[in-house]
Amino acid sequence: MKVSALIDSIPSLSPYKWYGKVTRVVGLTIESKGPQASIGDLCYIIVGKTKKTKVKAEVVGFKDENVLLMPLDGTTDISPGSLVEATGKPLQIKVGVGLIGKVINGCGDIMTETSLPKGLMSFPTDNAPPDPLSRPRITEKMSLGVRVIDSLFTVGKGQRIGIFAGSGVGKSTLLSMLVRNSAADINVIALIGERGREVQDFIERDLGKAGMSKTVLVVATSDQPALMRIKGAMTATAVAEYFRNQGLHVNLMMDSVTRFAMAQREIGLAIGEPPTSKGYTPSVFAMLPKLLERSGTNKRGSITAFYTVLVDGDDMNEPIADAVRGILDGHLVLDRKLANKGQFPAINVLKSVSRVMADIVDDQHKFAAEQLRSYLSIYNENEDLINIGAYKRGTSREVDEAIQMYPKIIAFIKQATDEVITLNQAVEKLINEFGRGGQ
Repeated sequence: MKVSALIDSIPSLSPYKWYGKVTRVVGLTIESKGPQASIGDLCYIIVGKTKKTKVKAEVVGFKDENVLLMPLDGTTDISPGSLVEATGKPLQIKVGVGLIGKVINGCGDIMTETSLPKGLMSFPTDNAPPDPLSRPRITEKMSLGVRVIDSLFTVGKGQRIGIFAGSGVGKSTLLSMLVRNSAADINVIALIGERGREVQDFIERDLGKAGMSKTVLVVATSDQPALMRIKGAMTATAVAEYFRNQGLHVNLMMDSVTRFAMAQREIGLAIGEPPTSKGYTPSVFAMLPKLLERSGTNKRGSITAFYTVLVDGDDMNEPIADAVRGILDGHLVLDRKLANKGQFPAINVLKSVSRVMADIVDDQHKFAAEQLRSYLSIYNENEDLINIGAYKRGTSREVDEAIQMYPKIIAFIKQATDEVITLNQAVEKLINEFGRGGQ
């Protein structure tokens, strides 16, 4: 920071420190008498009888004359009368090139080392989305290295895509392919509410050394407090924003938005918000667009974002899935039936869409993609008749063509996890096989 900026900030500094005292702890919520603080401010709760330590907490609301706090750490050792120290500002993290290849938690602290690398700068975790009138339009294609996505759901730099699936259908494996194969300058991955066992598996098995070499991984596991899981999503987005402001193209991947929403539901219910659809509180649906709109393009760089959404019982119309689908620029639906048939990626081509593709691909590419979808749609409509042998060849020319093309379509969609295919290769294969009538 420049000296002149430090001098200008002097008038806004307070010569006092504000303190309060814990009055009670109810569930996830800590109530205190004081200190003077605002919503979102970071506070420290001083605990311990002999060795004093500080527990991070955030102001989440007020009740009568009491301050409501949520801990970023556990509530162990907090007792009536514990001192609460206000910082007067929200949580900030340290960001910079030194974070690349590191694993950090929701507060921005490195989990694999004792101290942060040198040369990092402070950056707020809660930022406003870019001004809608200053956002450049998405005009440039992004190579992701997954043939079915690059060809049928071509993604543009700065686009935001949802990956909708139930548990165990291949979301994490698909994300790992995108990390290793995409043409982004840097990847920022947020694992929100994941099982602790899966974190090391994801690092060693799915990412590997090549994937981690250009990745910042943010981890907030399911056993951590709800506020830490919220901060995990905010911190990952802030890291991506920092690199975007350096003029880079960033891939932001969050697994999952559903667990972020569940964490906010926990907080909302704890501070007395009324439950609405499926128990989700109004603040959940207010926070989703604030988080998701932060990615995308700005004047300096772009964040191409992939958000996974867990759909309970594969119900695509559950509240979070419905809200997220309306905010994002497209969605990929992973189908359990396709996964059970051994198709990977298990993307349901007919239920998925990219809202940007039509603006960034040429007519030949569009025609070939429409042809493939047409063949697949016709085959699916008549699949039961075909499987039981009730359909006789020659009855319909369109159905005959669809039956002929179906094996080619499945072979085109399938891709091994270690297979790398560029966008140009994917499009060329699509046009050659489906853009000229399959000849």
